[in-house]
Amino acid sequence: MADQRHSDHEQRGRQEQERSPERPSVGERRGTEAVGEFVERFAAQLVDAGMPRMPARVFACLLASESGVLTSSELSERLQISPAAVSGAVRYLSQVNMLSREREPGSRRDRYRVHSDQWYEALARRDNVLSRWEATLREGLASLGDTSPAAHRIGETLAFFEFMQGELGGMMERWRHHRDQLREGDADG
Repeated sequence: MADQRHSDHEQRGRQEQERSPERPSVGERRGTEAVGEFVERFAAQLVDAGMPRMPARVFACLLASESGVLTSSELSERLQISPAAVSGAVRYLSQVNMLSREREPGSRRDRYRVHSDQWYEALARRDNVLSRWEATLREGLASLGDTSPAAHRIGETLAFFEFMQGELGGMMERWRHHRDQLREGDADG
């Protein structure tokens, strides 16, 4: 019995020595698989909300990465997608300001970064979009008159966007205050 335990112990020791640093342990693989499952699940929810599939996957992958920064080749490898798919996805995400493109110092390789405040920034930029929509809706309302069913729909849509824009500033201020409290709690803990 003691010989068997000794033999098992030696075998485990050899297995640990044989495992290369690049080869993840079972626990690490489970963690990697869990992160991959999260990325795909969150990406699917972003797609359900209207985001194109590849940008959703790239965004979720960046969000779940330890540093929040990955190169095109790293994204391609992690998501098992082509470099062209990564290129299209990061172009879309850059256009909607959900990531930023950076150049690695001394390199020609781009890195893509998702910021912790990307939701705040994306919503804050919506203020300009809402203003443009409101102006266009006012023009539409003026051209339709006051009594048609279309004028009623456009008028209600305009009222909704005016309400949203009025609330957005206060909501962003409350968020900044809440975020600062969370950060203070993290620093204290």
